[in-house]
Amino acid sequence: MATSIRLDAETEARLNFLAAQTGRSKAFYLRELIENGLADLEDYYLAADVLERVRKGQEPVHSAADVRAELGLDD
Repeated sequence: MATSIRLDAETEARLNFLAAQTGRSKAFYLRELIENGLADLEDYYLAADVLERVRKGQEPVHSAADVRAELGLDD
């Protein structure tokens, strides 16, 4: 899938320098950033979404004591 993004001048200069120094393409590094950074973004934004639902009372919450009792860990 082809896509395009706009980078600020400093970021573009850093990317150009890295590509020139290593002989790899800018696309290579952009792909690396996306593939390796996507999991972190998913973790952050999906967790923030759940936290917001918890704060609004829209997400069930269970105490540690209830979970231990349900799993029979206190026996």
